[in-house]
Amino acid sequence: MDGRTPPRMEKLPASTTGYEDHHEKDAAAAIVPDHALDLDRAAERRVLRKIDRFLIPVMWMGYGLVYYDKAILGSAALFGMTQDLGLRVVDSTTTPPTVSTDRLSWATSMFYFGMLCGLYPLTFLLQRFVMGNVLGGVVLLWGLVAMLTAAVTSWQGLFAQRFFLGFVESIMPTAFMCIITNYYTQEEQALRQSWWFSATGGWTIIGGALNYGFAQISGGTLRSWQYIYLLAGAVTVLYGCLCFLIPNSAVSAWFLTEQERVIAVERLRKGQTGVRCQVLKTSQLREAIMDIKIWLVSFMMAAAYTVNGAVSGFGPLIVSTFGTTYRVTTPTNSYTPLHSILLQFPLGFIVFVFILLTGYLSSRIPNIRLALLIACCLPVIAGCAMIWRSTWYRRAPTPVAGYTIIGFFGPVVSLIISIGMANVAGATKKSFTAAAIFVAYCVGNIVGPQLIKTPTLDRHYPALWLGLIICYCIVIVLAVLLYLLLARENKRRDALALDEAGRDTHAFKDLTDKENPYF
Repeated sequence: MDGRTPPRMEKLPASTTGYEDHHEKDAAAAIVPDHALDLDRAAERRVLRKIDRFLIPVMWMGYGLVYYDKAILGSAALFGMTQDLGLRVVDSTTTPPTVSTDRLSWATSMFYFGMLCGLYPLTFLLQRFVMGNVLGGVVLLWGLVAMLTAAVTSWQGLFAQRFFLGFVESIMPTAFMCIITNYYTQEEQALRQSWWFSATGGWTIIGGALNYGFAQISGGTLRSWQYIYLLAGAVTVLYGCLCFLIPNSAVSAWFLTEQERVIAVERLRKGQTGVRCQVLKTSQLREAIMDIKIWLVSFMMAAAYTVNGAVSGFGPLIVSTFGTTYRVTTPTNSYTPLHSILLQFPLGFIVFVFILLTGYLSSRIPNIRLALLIACCLPVIAGCAMIWRSTWYRRAPTPVAGYTIIGFFGPVVSLIISIGMANVAGATKKSFTAAAIFVAYCVGNIVGPQLIKTPTLDRHYPALWLGLIICYCIVIVLAVLLYLLLARENKRRDALALDEAGRDTHAFKDLTDKENPYF
């Protein structure tokens, strides 16, 4: 490349690769050679736009449905579900009588126990078999399970339903994380991860609007919360049909021409992360288990997502108590259920905008992600303190403002995902890392609801807000440790005397970040 009109990429037959055994290597070995190809920059940009136009809307819709589906519980609890299924227990033996929502806490956590059980088997099914077929089949099952929520008649039945719902939904986040690393360079990944993960905020608003509408239904034989679940399940079934169109990788992307597939694969060579290999490699599993940076990222995710466990399952219920200083048994001045849903919109806006903003900044400014992550932790800590230590009176603005800026947990989590996935290579190791991050995600979501103790409402749920403040202080400490670890590793690699000619031949051998000196 000399700065003038870039040369056209040489046209290659699909079999010209230089590899003897494609099965054990990356799928890219089937269509590109060992040496680097010169790419037409205009053609490369055109291919990138085509990939974006297909993948990003599909992933945004999919993760939006994941978030909406698990967050419905908080709104449904305001519209009769707690009474209909016995999730709210009044103890009349105390003076005054006390109310326990422990069953609702466990219904929220049960979803993530199901996710924990489904993450690794479904993630490795994705790697081993055709991605679109696996995703499509599991999503159709997810839609069916969601619709069956309307048929649940007891809290025990809800526990079972939530477990199986979490099991089938566990496939989505790890699939999207792997798709991003399979199609985009490391410089592009942070922005694209933020695009699909911004559905967390977008669907907080969209879902809230839908729930607000369904709350107005007063006729019919079903309760409002049952209609909400029927809608969510029906939309998910339609989305499942779309999932069958998702290709395995850029090597087989049907929405690209044959020449465009070669460009899509070749542009990933520099990052050394590979495209896709369907062979499970135990050596990569062992390396992933021993890799300290994966553990640091996972612990960061577990600590950061305790907020979501509380907000997605209990957000509207918590907001409904901001307008009163009375005990839960006599909430005379609390916000109405409809007000509580509307007050989710500002939080969703914060999540949506700042996930996109931090993703954009990460794509423009090198090595800024950990600094952004630490900066976004500070408003979450401040928001928790504002809710906990402020005075709750009728229409109190301070706890509502604090609740809104807690939305900065969204960019924190989005940055953790992009940092974790951008710093590993090797198909099996990437799959393990994606699953490990979302195992930690589940742990955080299980812990969060258990910090909410209804009898402590008069003291503003101190265990919840203090626990979240501690968790975000832990995230900051771990981020600093990860920065030092990565800086040391980069310094070690910079000191290596490497032959740049070997970079091209290593790119698509399905090597891990530790095996590949050019990573």
